[in-house]
Amino acid sequence: MLRKRFAPLTILCRYKILGILVGLFTLSLNNAQANDDELLQQVHQFLYEETRLLGEEVVIDLRPPSPHLPTCVQPEPFLPNASQAPLGRVSVGVRCGADSRQVRYLQAQIDIIGSYVVAARDIERGTLITAEMLSERGGNLGELAAQTLTDENDIVGKIAQRPIRSGSTFLTQFLQAPHLVERGQRVTVIAQGSSFRVSREGEALENGALGDRVRVRFDSREIMTARVSDQGVLVVDF
Repeated sequence: MLRKRFAPLTILCRYKILGILVGLFTLSLNNAQANDDELLQQVHQFLYEETRLLGEEVVIDLRPPSPHLPTCVQPEPFLPNASQAPLGRVSVGVRCGADSRQVRYLQAQIDIIGSYVVAARDIERGTLITAEMLSERGGNLGELAAQTLTDENDIVGKIAQRPIRSGSTFLTQFLQAPHLVERGQRVTVIAQGSSFRVSREGEALENGALGDRVRVRFDSREIMTARVSDQGVLVVDF
């Protein structure tokens, strides 16, 4: 009789324990979902700030993090390739907590509706590109190749390194800044600091465009590296 009397209580206790476990599991899932939502919101805001000036409309589609990963505390999003505009399919890094070595990556699709530049006519190799050779077109910048130049200022004044057909976009590797210094050319090298400025003549040992650093040899056989600043002029800053 005692066994029969206590059996319902034992079953009831088991149901209570099971209910507590289910509740704790549900609470854990809810907390994980809340943390994931917060992480996605922060990454989404970060990507929006990085892209909002690139076009007229920005659409960001983020893939949620893996459910098997631990909670990301104090997430700090960053772009692994900061030199490239975040367009199309991109990977976003997130540092978690004070330990910057704990990094996870999320995948995103970024579509930006805006304007970009194409060739208004056929451009032959070796041509110095002017504004009259360009036209503007609208569309999804995320569908362009990764190395596409969309700003006119990045194209005008460059030299085409291969033929560019009318209506084509401009890729970084197909353009080159014109040489302001040619190998073997006599050049002026200006050394300048906060309270002095002196100049010497030398011979350029390399070709160089604006901003390039090239080697220069002086009559004393001394060799120095200087920055190209103008046609036939290089600068050494102290």
